Amino acid sequence: MFENLTGRLSEAARNLSGKGRLTDSNIKDTLRQVRLALLEADVALPVVKSFIERIREKAVGEAVSKSLTPGQELVKIIHAELVHLLGDDHAPINFRAQPPVVVLLAGLQGAGKTTTAAKLAKRLIDKDKKRVMLVSADVYRPAAILQLETLAGEVGALHCASSADEKPTDIVDRALDEARRSAADVLIVDTAGRLHIDDEMMSEVAAVHERSGALETLFVVDSMAGQDAVNAATAFGEALPLTGIVLTKADGDAKGGVALSVREITGKPIRFMGVGEKVDALEAFHPERMASRILGMGDVLTLVEEIEEKVSKEKTEKLARKLKKGRGFDLSDLRDQLEQMMNMGGMGALLDKLPIPGNVNPAALKDQANEQQIRRQVAIINSMTPGERQFPKTINGSRKKRIAAGAGLQIQDVNRLLKQFTQMEKMMRKMSRGGMKKMMRGMPRGGMPPGMR
Repeated sequence: MFENLTGRLSEAARNLSGKGRLTDSNIKDTLRQVRLALLEADVALPVVKSFIERIREKAVGEAVSKSLTPGQELVKIIHAELVHLLGDDHAPINFRAQPPVVVLLAGLQGAGKTTTAAKLAKRLIDKDKKRVMLVSADVYRPAAILQLETLAGEVGALHCASSADEKPTDIVDRALDEARRSAADVLIVDTAGRLHIDDEMMSEVAAVHERSGALETLFVVDSMAGQDAVNAATAFGEALPLTGIVLTKADGDAKGGVALSVREITGKPIRFMGVGEKVDALEAFHPERMASRILGMGDVLTLVEEIEEKVSKEKTEKLARKLKKGRGFDLSDLRDQLEQMMNMGGMGALLDKLPIPGNVNPAALKDQANEQQIRRQVAIINSMTPGERQFPKTINGSRKKRIAAGAGLQIQDVNRLLKQFTQMEKMMRKMSRGGMKKMMRGMPRGGMPPGMR
């Protein structure tokens, strides 16, 4: 998400940072670049105008003119205004109420509410240790109730059964009663998708909200919805007392304009962002971190949090002990590293959160280190015998042919993996003997692992 915007704004920021002093011409040119970048990212025109005006007002102030590095000071102003535009602070779910706390999801058809309900349930169960119940009040889409029931089982949430011949308000009444009897901490209500121009359906969701007594009412919006999302957000904001926004399909949207527009138009914080199809692919939205990411400064804090959550400490410590004892790095170890990388969303997701130097093209890195490539490498290793994984030098021509056939790939793919493994093995050997300094000297240019350049 935000790739296009990041590219344009990062370039503007780099150009500014090198300036010893700012002139009217510098500021005007930079603001023009920022304006074009925002418009190309599908940010609503009124939002762009107010954003640019706020930057201009601060840029002509004394702080910039008196600064020793005016270019950096202006980049700082752009960053601060982006943070403000995105919502200033992260707003977590409010649990300060008598259980069950009701979270109601509303939005357009196809926005991803049902999947978001399951992702949110998993997050609340895993991170906040809450007992969560899911209920579907969508009586118009035949598969919606069954889909939510299946997802509830997958994420370990309770499920309140409902049927298409019930009234949505009756479903909510029964779900509240069942949630109390089951001692659920949170009840997530998935409502039917509706067009914002359908008055009858908008009245229905307002009635469901009133009956549920929802403490949190989240507007679920597709990141790729474009300008229509702004109109929908306005209509839903008038019909319901929205408390936040959830952006879905953020991994498929290179523009990100919807995030900036909807936040500004509704005045409600973006709470979460869906970044993949898996049930754990829901990120908390931190405005400051996202602003840094948009300006190409990376998001190391989120990366560290993900490593703590998703990287197996047991496997990492086992590998460290193994290397310390002088036992070699083998293909099973490489497979573990690749699988842990996939658990974190692949190399592309890692690159999104790292500060990338100005002379490096992030898109090119992602193309060369995509998830499909990692999956192929894991398939090749899985096609080997335990002995071959432990002693890769025993893999001769006939074994390569068998391994390639087992993985459904070519012999060249096997050769490429073995070459990459040999380079990594040398690196690990240096690391075990002389620590990080030797390892860094052994790394290829750019600091990327072999095979990932």
